[in-house]
Amino acid sequence: MPQMHFYVPRDLSNRIQQEARSAKMSVSRYLAELVKREMAPKWPEGYFEQVVGGWRGEPLQRPAQGEYEQRANLDPKL
Repeated sequence: MPQMHFYVPRDLSNRIQQEARSAKMSVSRYLAELVKREMAPKWPEGYFEQVVGGWRGEPLQRPAQGEYEQRANLDPKL
């Protein structure tokens, strides 16, 4: 597995070490998991075409929504 080296400010390093301890992981493993989670694809391949754009029924129509009702103002300043 390739290794990567990088530099971070001391306060960030302290926070990373603290988070790794809380997760009961080594710093290396904690950072690797963090990178995997952040770099993972956000949506599966073809998701929008298959799910969101996959409606096969009659076109959806929104019925009339009517008028807004007038309500009393509850703010005593107005």
